[in-house]
Amino acid sequence: MTIRVMLVDDHNSMRAGLALVLASDPGIEVVDEAGSGPEAVARAVRSRPDLVLMDVEMPGGDGITATDALLRLVPETRVLILTMFDLDDYVADAMQAGACGFILKTADAEELIAAVHACAAGETVLATEVLHRVVTHFVQHHRDARRPGLERLTERELEVLVLMCRGQSNLEIAQQLVVEVATVKSHVAHVLHKLAARDRLQAVVYAYRAGLTDTCN
Repeated sequence: MTIRVMLVDDHNSMRAGLALVLASDPGIEVVDEAGSGPEAVARAVRSRPDLVLMDVEMPGGDGITATDALLRLVPETRVLILTMFDLDDYVADAMQAGACGFILKTADAEELIAAVHACAAGETVLATEVLHRVVTHFVQHHRDARRPGLERLTERELEVLVLMCRGQSNLEIAQQLVVEVATVKSHVAHVLHKLAARDRLQAVVYAYRAGLTDTCN
């Protein structure tokens, strides 16, 4: 199935470059573009893209506010934040607004395409440059959250969690463990269920809080 993507950035040249990169993957189709947050929300309601690549800082409306508004109106759409900034506040706010991931504009073509596929498949994607920072932010602001213990995980599930901590996608984990992607998805689902985590990010945060920091690095 083709992933229908909307590009949101206030620079025409940036959108053109992104479109060119994504066009190299036959499984991705750019179906719409917007130059501001409010325009993105309005156009997404009409075009219903599967995924939106959303810039953060734009004249006329920032990407975080747009993400929150867009997902309220088109909840089935996924939003991947794309920006030059790797500040903690941007990352935390983006995830709290409902974004499925955060990737820097400096990412190479292969990393960008992989992030689009991962987000569209329901995964949470965080660039390796910002993974530790966002986890640290959530750990500091959610110290009182109670979760079941890691002892509920099997040895394989714990291994998968460690690889999740390193920012690896399901495909990367499958390649490292030499198993099928479907098997990894099953392990991830079990990890989330046993840790009462809403998504991969919450599971990673719990792993850090539970003392797996050294293992995950």
